[in-house]
Amino acid sequence: MKALSTAATGMLAQQMNVEVISNNIANLNTTAFKRRRAEFQDLLYQTIERVGANSTAQGNVVPSGIQVGVGVRAAGVYRIATQGSLELTDNSLDLAINGSGFFRVQSPDGEELYTRAGSFQLDQDGRLVTPAGFEVLPGITIPQEAVDVTINQEGEVQVSLQGQVNPQIVGQLDLAIFPNEAGLEALGSNLLRESQASGPASVATPGTDGFGLIEQGFLERSNVDPVQEITNLITAQRAYELNSRVITTSDEMLNAVNSLR
Repeated sequence: MKALSTAATGMLAQQMNVEVISNNIANLNTTAFKRRRAEFQDLLYQTIERVGANSTAQGNVVPSGIQVGVGVRAAGVYRIATQGSLELTDNSLDLAINGSGFFRVQSPDGEELYTRAGSFQLDQDGRLVTPAGFEVLPGITIPQEAVDVTINQEGEVQVSLQGQVNPQIVGQLDLAIFPNEAGLEALGSNLLRESQASGPASVATPGTDGFGLIEQGFLERSNVDPVQEITNLITAQRAYELNSRVITTSDEMLNAVNSLR
């Protein structure tokens, strides 16, 4: 019976669905995390009677035909790029993007990576870095004698020095956007990598058309809705149970056939 293998594909699909949902829930408090959604497609169909075929010599056409599906498969796991809420931290080096865009950071091997998690710090040389020590591009160095750091919405970095009235500009942050954000490759640690699917990065200062603004002293929270995720989890669980019941029913039908005398 095809129902056995068909239901098995349904169980595998719902297993992946639960894994995606569990990852969303696990990252409920991860800074700037974007929830994922699993998408599925039906598999090939076995054609028993082709739709549109002639049923008689007079040219009568079969209106619907007979096609039996053989299951489901995962088509992809998409990143939902809706804006997360902004949480006030009052830390001058915490930055949130209000709108579109990613911060640019440089890995130790020189590769340019992207993130929306703006929980930045200073290293031993006063450079602005991520918690993992990756330098924030285009490279911002805060003087050791600075008593205050101000970053405006357009990404201009200013410091106040002891004994000076006017602040001093020490750098300019920029943002990157992509034609297809969902195509960015997730690396973990809140980092993303450009891929062929994402298209090339476009870099500009915050506030430029199509680019978001920077909010100092804020962090973007995860866009995971726990109520929605729990609802999705229950739905996936019920779908898994239904597919397992199909396997049980198919086995009982096969057993009945085998018991015929």
